[in-house]
Amino acid sequence: MRILLVEDDRSLSRAVSTILQKNNYSVDCVENGQTALDYLEKDIYDAVIMDIMMPVMDGLTATKAIRALNRPDAGTIPIIAMTANAFAEDVQRCLDAGMNAHLSKPIVIDEVIKTIIRYVYH
Repeated sequence: MRILLVEDDRSLSRAVSTILQKNNYSVDCVENGQTALDYLEKDIYDAVIMDIMMPVMDGLTATKAIRALNRPDAGTIPIIAMTANAFAEDVQRCLDAGMNAHLSKPIVIDEVIKTIIRYVYH
């Protein structure tokens, strides 16, 4: 399974990527929403894990742009928020932008994996 991890904190990105790889996921890491969009325009992923607050293009804007791509999976690829913004209104903003799920930082890797499985194998 291929995951696109979009996170501007390099140490967190490395940690999550390493754990996902140990669980047999293939992971590409990018640092902002624009780069994520560029990757998704050229390649196929099973899911996207997206930070919200990033430079260049934030996660909400990137999600809306992904959903608007002219490709068959643009509306269905699971996009999972991974963010420190954990209030109910933050969760709702993620869902309104087109994300499928919201995970709060600090992350619990078991929850990340359960969420990936829930949305990829629904």
